[in-house]
Amino acid sequence: MTVTDPATAAQPTPPRTTTGLHPGAVAVGFAVLCASWMLNAMDRQVFYPLLPEIRADFGFSLKQAGFLATGFTLGLAIAGFLAGFVVDRYSRKTVIMLSVLVYSLGTVAIPLSSGFLDMSLYRIFSGVGEGVQATALYAIVGSFFFRRRAFAAGFIGVAFGGGIFLGPMIGVPFAAAFGTWKAPFYLFGALGIAMATLIAALVSRKMTEVRQGAAGAAADSAEDYSHVPARPYNRNTFVFGFAAVASGLVFYGFIGLYPTFLREQLGFDAGQAALAVSLSGLGAMLALVAGWLGDIVSQKWLIAGTFVLIAVVSVLMYGTVTDPTGQYVLSFLMGALASGSLFTNTATAMQRSVRPEHIGRGQGLFMLTYYVAAAFSGLLFATLVSGFGWATAGLWQLSVLPVVAALALLLVDPSRMIGAPRPATQPATARS
Repeated sequence: MTVTDPATAAQPTPPRTTTGLHPGAVAVGFAVLCASWMLNAMDRQVFYPLLPEIRADFGFSLKQAGFLATGFTLGLAIAGFLAGFVVDRYSRKTVIMLSVLVYSLGTVAIPLSSGFLDMSLYRIFSGVGEGVQATALYAIVGSFFFRRRAFAAGFIGVAFGGGIFLGPMIGVPFAAAFGTWKAPFYLFGALGIAMATLIAALVSRKMTEVRQGAAGAAADSAEDYSHVPARPYNRNTFVFGFAAVASGLVFYGFIGLYPTFLREQLGFDAGQAALAVSLSGLGAMLALVAGWLGDIVSQKWLIAGTFVLIAVVSVLMYGTVTDPTGQYVLSFLMGALASGSLFTNTATAMQRSVRPEHIGRGQGLFMLTYYVAAAFSGLLFATLVSGFGWATAGLWQLSVLPVVAALALLLVDPSRMIGAPRPATQPATARS
């Protein structure tokens, strides 16, 4: 006969997820991962408001400055795509820790630059780390929070928006306090090393290494995904890939040279420009709402509608509104739409267009298309500005292009995505 200790019997059993993790451990681990993504955003964002000082120090042209502002995403794109294969096979926790160290070392190297060439290389090296981290992070979200992936990705978007807000607000005063634009890069590089240590200590592999839906979705492995194309590269991923290209050209074309536009075209001072950029970060924090919407409505139409709204905001931003208050409002809206909604929903729509075992590759394809476009967005925008002026450049890159992308989304077939009801006539083996 087994005797039960009344004191022990009175203790409630701690709740667990289907991975065996206590919800508190999930919350702490996810918070640390979000904080690492916030630092990623702070790290890249501090460069933009300091670009006029960097440009004056080195004598860079507007086109050179435009490439430096967004060219780092070339490394982010290539590494992010290749990382899609890595995170489907190896430890995602290890991948994230190493990626944080890589982009932090690249950040520390930037103030050691001697000219355009080596600064470009350091920026690209930093982008490699950021791209690998992004792919691994969104793969973790897509696998662990399988059923509510867009909502969970919204928290990642909130963290990114927080980084956009905090980067200039911390970096610009820090540079002023030390009398050099170089100081914030050393600060954020050191924070990156500390962040990698936190990830090692507080993020469980039971969370990062899940390969299919786990948090509250034990039956996912028994579900039928035959209506989703067997190959990760299919019509829907190609169309969402084009939407990602447009998204990268829009957001990074905007954010890369927006402080330069405000200071050189509208006459804002450094503090006003930094505040305007930071408010786009606050807007990006609406990613949580955008992600929630992405889980309950058609992402095809949500993304298309977002593109149309961006086109309207851009016309006002570059062609009509000149006062600080108006620009603050428009910057907030641009952050909410281009970062909060487009990035969150395009990334998760790409994941929903592939089967669960291909989540890493789906995310990698998004990273490639989004960030290759982003890499050249600043150079393209600067070229358009040099030839036609700010208003015309804004019209073509930030208004006409989004409308074209919205029309392209008509080609998406929602019935071939995860979460869609399977048609009665659907064959047993899905075409690609």
